[in-house]
Amino acid sequence: MAAFEEMMNYRAVDELLSTAGLPTEDQLRSLAEHGFQVVINLALDNSPPYSLAGEADIVRGLGLIYVHIAVNFNNPTGVDLAQFCHAMDAHAGRRRFVHCALNKRVSAFVGLYRVIRLGWDREAAFDLVRSVWEPDAVWQAFIDETLKKHAFTVDL
Repeated sequence: MAAFEEMMNYRAVDELLSTAGLPTEDQLRSLAEHGFQVVINLALDNSPPYSLAGEADIVRGLGLIYVHIAVNFNNPTGVDLAQFCHAMDAHAGRRRFVHCALNKRVSAFVGLYRVIRLGWDREAAFDLVRSVWEPDAVWQAFIDETLKKHAFTVDL
């Protein structure tokens, strides 16, 4: 088993996308060694133990592309989601690793991305979310409001 596969709530979504909670420096190195090209971080900076000090420099030092979108867990926004969708689209075709602290923000954003950008069925799009957590009131409201704006509803 590769070191990156030992991350909290690690999920290999498909051959080009994996998600997890916070990686260690060794796990980031393992990602690079296994062909990942992009790291997208949705966690806040400087929030120990929920962030990795110097992550941007570590990732870039490994030759990977680094994208940081600081999503406040208690207040996700449409702007955050739009930035995430842009990053996913900009790096489509590359092997991407997306993380936050526990894979909760990420799984919700991936579910929304699948429905809004990729046209997935609501139920299938949110399988990743259900495999990681049951969204709390803040996140369920965000998901519902976002999908409603895009003429969808979903029950998690």
